[in-house]
Amino acid sequence: MGKLLYRKLFLSGTVLCVLLSFGSVFAEPSIKWTRTFGNASREIAYSVIQTQDGGYAVAGSGLLVKTDMFGNMEWNQTFSGTCHSLVNTSDGGYALACEIFSSGTKTDALLIKIGASGNIEWNKTYGGTWYERAYSVVATSDGGYAIAGDKTIYVIGSPDQEFWLIKTDEFGEEEWNRTYGEPEKVESARSLVECSGGGYALVGSTLFVKTDALGDMLWNKTIGGTCSSVVETSEGEYVIAGDTAVSSAGSQDFMLLKIDASGNLLWSRTYGGAGDDRAKSLVKTSEGGFALAGVKDSVTQEWEGYPISGNFWLVKTDASGIMEWNQQYGGAGGEYAYSLVQTLDGGYALAGETGSFGAGGSDFWLVKTDETGFVPEYSSWLIPSLLLVATLVIVICKNKLFSQSSKK
Repeated sequence: MGKLLYRKLFLSGTVLCVLLSFGSVFAEPSIKWTRTFGNASREIAYSVIQTQDGGYAVAGSGLLVKTDMFGNMEWNQTFSGTCHSLVNTSDGGYALACEIFSSGTKTDALLIKIGASGNIEWNKTYGGTWYERAYSVVATSDGGYAIAGDKTIYVIGSPDQEFWLIKTDEFGEEEWNRTYGEPEKVESARSLVECSGGGYALVGSTLFVKTDALGDMLWNKTIGGTCSSVVETSEGEYVIAGDTAVSSAGSQDFMLLKIDASGNLLWSRTYGGAGDDRAKSLVKTSEGGFALAGVKDSVTQEWEGYPISGNFWLVKTDASGIMEWNQQYGGAGGEYAYSLVQTLDGGYALAGETGSFGAGGSDFWLVKTDETGFVPEYSSWLIPSLLLVATLVIVICKNKLFSQSSKK
């Protein structure tokens, strides 16, 4: 009888070990949690940051949402215009770079300062005769702000749209502004960093511009692709993300390239498949690599721009741009990621729009992953439950063995 119980114990343990191993072997490209925000109209989240209290702030088309660390909404604020970029401020509030219709179809750049509780403290507009837009904002080392976007100089026959850089004080009062670009070309700055050695670096369209602290251009480089995001490395070099058609794999692929402090190309990488893949956001990771987010296999409605297919795509690379892993997130509709941050726990938060989930139309979609982009297929309660069952089986079998041995 003892041998029979030992066999049962061994069999039970083996089965439980197999079940437990499924939780780690059969993992799927999943997420810790997701949240949607919006109504039946179209809402697009263009920027996400992790806030000083460990939560998140997400901004986009006329809406700012503040959540706790689990994505539960704490408050929201509506405003006129479309926010493309969002930063934390030193007083616990937020600064938003936006575009706003000022008259008819004319647009101005807009900077909004919002307090820690969601109240609008002030806003400033910057513009001229034609069209101006703001796409990126940074809080500068002197306590002010720098805003990058585009400015239409004139329209006679063909547009002349140039990079636009605005420097303000802490209250949004303009200190200076500069434009960069070639006549009769369409250029738009989409990302901005304040450089560690002073000055600014801007990317967008097919152009990279490096300036001094007063915004005077030091040099510029033409990039073979569409640039959407830039970061500065600890060595004073620059890594740029975007998309490029210079590939036989698909119509557009993710692009990642690195240039030195003088603008010389160090390396370039592409990632993608047979579909249309576009990178919109880039971060340096805590271990020295890079992470890119955007859309994979995108198809949009031409007349309205709604994504009708495609998924959030997260690509993780090492310091040389070699892909380590990639994950997709989405549903039956279309999803498009515009912004990415690495979170305090080493994971990632992605924000954009979803056509698969939420209230309809398209809504803000906030996705939180772990540090590898994975979570186990099974719920977090399952493995502890299996361990408890295993323990109970062992205890019961041992008790039976002890009881039978005592009777002998």
